[in-house]
Amino acid sequence: MAKTEEKATLKDIASHAKEYGFIYPSSEIYDGLGATYDYGPNGSLLKNNIKEYWWKAMVQLHDNIVGIDAAIFMHPTTWKASGHVDAFNDPLIDNKDSKKRYRADVLIEEQVAKIEGKIKKEVEKAAKRFGESFDKDQFVTTNPRVVGYYEKIKSIEDRMKAAIENGALDDLKQLIVDLDIADPVSGSKNWTDVRQFNLMFSTELGSLAEGANTIYLRPETAQGIFVNYPNVQKTSRMKPPFGIAQIGKAFRNEIIARQFIFRMREFEQMEMQFFIKPGEEMKWYETWKEKRIKWHKALGLGEEKYRFHDHLNLAHYANAACDIEFDFPMGFKELEGIHSRTDFDLSSHEKHSGKKLQYFDQQENTSYVPYVVETSIGLDRMFLAVMASSLKNEKLEDGSERTVMSIPAPLAPSKAAILPLINKDGLPELAEKICGELKLEFNVQYDAKDAIGRRYRRQDAVGTPFCITVDHQSLEDQSVTLRERDSMAQERVSISSLGPEISDKVSLKSLLKAL
Repeated sequence: MAKTEEKATLKDIASHAKEYGFIYPSSEIYDGLGATYDYGPNGSLLKNNIKEYWWKAMVQLHDNIVGIDAAIFMHPTTWKASGHVDAFNDPLIDNKDSKKRYRADVLIEEQVAKIEGKIKKEVEKAAKRFGESFDKDQFVTTNPRVVGYYEKIKSIEDRMKAAIENGALDDLKQLIVDLDIADPVSGSKNWTDVRQFNLMFSTELGSLAEGANTIYLRPETAQGIFVNYPNVQKTSRMKPPFGIAQIGKAFRNEIIARQFIFRMREFEQMEMQFFIKPGEEMKWYETWKEKRIKWHKALGLGEEKYRFHDHLNLAHYANAACDIEFDFPMGFKELEGIHSRTDFDLSSHEKHSGKKLQYFDQQENTSYVPYVVETSIGLDRMFLAVMASSLKNEKLEDGSERTVMSIPAPLAPSKAAILPLINKDGLPELAEKICGELKLEFNVQYDAKDAIGRRYRRQDAVGTPFCITVDHQSLEDQSVTLRERDSMAQERVSISSLGPEISDKVSLKSLLKAL
């Protein structure tokens, strides 16, 4: 059936997520708590399916990667060694008129994005003008206007990088002033000075506050991996190259938490630290860039939605870093980070703990502190990417409309809904029997309320890949109508073949094979 689609906005996604049990504002009966959210019945299922896809691809498919689950609370010296106590800061700036607060570097990056948008428009106009003979590479390197835009971008990025590396907050503000950046809310250019703000939550360990030690809620899961490196290496009998993976909660006191679940104060990370011999880091950095983009693209959300973005401002621990950016409703933003962390973390923990964190290479009869390549993806951001790509309002050929979540079938909260055509004549009993059998292998729903068309629409809206309708013919020949979500195509299949028929399309195996 022919159809046209409308792309969902962030507001559409948040509204749909609440209405259909994906995401609720946290503590809503008390008017909520800023930038915190709870995952509902469908949301928790989708979230767990994303975790399973990541874990199986990262740990189950690799003989040299193992998993751990480290504690959220860690010895406070951990965060001194990692650099978070001294360097985990955001450069913030306030607008005096709107009273809104922003990250200074993000304001500048958004200005760069506007210039990149101008380049894109110039390229599109030229491509339309020259047709098949258009040479994009030649155009962007010779067109005076485009060349000028690129030069301006380089100048901005060089100034921002120098200001951040030197801690020159005055220079960062001056760059904002020179670029004539206005407050996105009010249009005002009346800015305060830029200042640093540490993002870690602190609390106290002990029964009495006076005698307690100050500890922190972990701002990342990576350090739990690094401090467990010697234990894992010995007990798992691993030798470089090998990895340690972990999924867990992290906490950051984000001043500018916004954009639904994109930036929150409590969030979940899926991270893997890959320990390697010094000198091999760039080879593995490129390898993991390739592996991770392949993992994303296997979902079929649209290859054009991804791009790599190299970091201009490298973190204190990195010698190379990039993001996999995704085209969210608010534009291209970071989804996953891939970093070459050198030996910074293990060397620093070795220094602060007094314990050796080295690997002895028996073949070469030498010890070394391993280098690390990290892949780190925000689970909540991945959830948002799936929802943003899947939620569609479709106008059908017959003039009707439907809201559908075309979630990749292996990630869908429920794989099938079993629907008795009417609630009598033995149809509910047969439908319940089918439901009970399929439940042994998949998460399925039983839905007997409302007209069949309304039930189809309800299942479309939560992303259920298949609807199984049980009718009077089912009692006669043990067959049912199997309806596919995206195409709305229907076919008659035998009840005995339902399991294999659905499994081929909803199993994670179909995604993992593509890796």
